[in-house]
Amino acid sequence: MRLTIAVPSAHVENANHYAMSLGYSEADGLTYGAANWEDAAGNLYAVASVLTGAGFVENATSALPRPAWDTENVIDLAKASQAQALVVLWAGEGTPPLAAPDQITAIPGMDGLDAVHAMGLSAVVTDEPI
Repeated sequence: MRLTIAVPSAHVENANHYAMSLGYSEADGLTYGAANWEDAAGNLYAVASVLTGAGFVENATSALPRPAWDTENVIDLAKASQAQALVVLWAGEGTPPLAAPDQITAIPGMDGLDAVHAMGLSAVVTDEPI
């Protein structure tokens, strides 16, 4: 299942600790990078759209134990838990939630770009070359 997640720029660090707590290595701490999406009010978001396996949502909404790979305590579980508490997960009924600066918005089961647009986000336009 595809899961698309928008993280307000102020919560990217915590969201990356959350991603590591659910992931397979320290590299999952790079899940949310540049906040290059914005809502109508100009708030900035980092977005990730990933394919998840069976049970991912259940794991993501349960208590966060330290993964076996994190033998050096790279993950700050307090930060991961703070991010987890901000998650608004669309249940698939009605209108998907709009992204907001005080929540991490997650939309499962929708094409990534469609989900980003459903959250009310658009790409930040810059004059800088790619």
